[in-house]
Amino acid sequence: MSAQSAFQRGVSPLLQLLLSGREDAVLSVQTDQSLRERIEELAAKSTEGSLSPEELEEYLGYVRANKFVAVLRREAKKFKSGSAA
Repeated sequence: MSAQSAFQRGVSPLLQLLLSGREDAVLSVQTDQSLRERIEELAAKSTEGSLSPEELEEYLGYVRANKFVAVLRREAKKFKSGSAA
């Protein structure tokens, strides 16, 4: 079993509980402009290799959060389409 499949299997029951009936709300959430700008600033500095240690920690937190949100959105789409197992 792949890591992605194992993760999916592990979180699926919780996501079903959290997302059931809330798919549209999850899919409609947008990041505010100031946060988007901060993430873009940190991403550019990361590409340049000029992040301070504190900025790196902040940026990594946003990267983790983005992955989490991506999983929630992907699962919300599955639940909404009725293809969630």
